[in-house]
Amino acid sequence: MKNIDFKTVESFGDEWTKFDQTKLSEIEAQNIFNKYFSIFPWKIISKTSEGFDMGCGTGRWASFVASKVGILNCVDPSHAINIARLRLKKFSNIRIHDCSLDEVKLEKNSQDFGYSLGVLHHVPDTQLAIKSCVDLLKPGSPFLIYLYYSFDNRPFWFFYLWKITNYLRLIISRLPSKLKIIVTDLLAICIYYPIAKICLFLKKININIKNFPLSFYADKTFYTMRTDSRDRFGTRLEKRFSKKEIKKMMENAGLDNIDFSKNEPYWCAIGYKKK
Repeated sequence: MKNIDFKTVESFGDEWTKFDQTKLSEIEAQNIFNKYFSIFPWKIISKTSEGFDMGCGTGRWASFVASKVGILNCVDPSHAINIARLRLKKFSNIRIHDCSLDEVKLEKNSQDFGYSLGVLHHVPDTQLAIKSCVDLLKPGSPFLIYLYYSFDNRPFWFFYLWKITNYLRLIISRLPSKLKIIVTDLLAICIYYPIAKICLFLKKININIKNFPLSFYADKTFYTMRTDSRDRFGTRLEKRFSKKEIKKMMENAGLDNIDFSKNEPYWCAIGYKKK
């Protein structure tokens, strides 16, 4: 049985077709990229390195990685891969794989690096998916992962606030595609935007906003808020993990020397395939 939820894949295809990231400024995209890759070991990656972007979506991160490596394999089973194909056509070193992780034609122990950002918490078996990614790596090679966190570094009330919003997700994610966009846009307008602007104001007057909901969006554009609102509330299958759980899954998949980013987004982690 394939480790894939087809309704979730279809939903992501719709999302990335609507929000293809062409309206995201280069500066904002670079800043977000830097946050995800802040712990990535670029010093051991070169123009001879071959790696993979598992669940590349529109190719927004691949467009930053491609110029730093020899070959980048971009893998995605949704029709967002067609957007990535157009977006990344200027790079001669990118290989497009229109398939799932289960079907990708990459040899085991062949890749010098890999990353999967915001993807593997949307598959039925996250542990198995991590293991499948690690199997592709050469011994000693790094794997960067970002998984939704279970608010284990937040005040207790943060979790219960999420619980309330999760009931909304369970309803919204089952709406027809066009209606889903309308509803998540309304959430971006009525919730994300005003709270983000309040956080930005508080930040400017030197008030610590770390534990404010949606503080991550204080310096983000409304386009990013719309995108993430659709991503957060429009996806049927979503899992969340604690830092401890993520480390355990990474270890079980054959990774060691695991390190976590100390900054948002949580949790970003890097591990190296055991030699």
